[in-house]
Amino acid sequence: MSDCIFCKIVEGSLPSTKVYEDDDVLAFRDIQPAAPVHVLIIPKKHIATMNDVTDEDGALIAKIFAAARKIAADLGVAESGYRLVNNVNRDGGQVVYHLHVHLLAGRKLGALLAPDAS
Repeated sequence: MSDCIFCKIVEGSLPSTKVYEDDDVLAFRDIQPAAPVHVLIIPKKHIATMNDVTDEDGALIAKIFAAARKIAADLGVAESGYRLVNNVNRDGGQVVYHLHVHLLAGRKLGALLAPDAS
């Protein structure tokens, strides 16, 4: 996609601070970090949202999560803990329409949902 910022990062026409790369997956530091460690993990293949993932993309999705495990270990946050977040569409908070997973770590992260009061 010619207007996709993440596709431009994949092709090398926009800079990024890469922390991981293989044939199918690229990971780089977020330019507006929400935590001390904030890495975006993307497939090199353009997929707009999680809703656009097909059964044929299963191996690619697994590679994204394998990359997340490796990145967390390499950055020294695997044992203390990290969060993986995928926002889907506008109401889900998605801003860039290229599938991506946020890896957040480096401090204690608060609970996303209130505990069940029952």
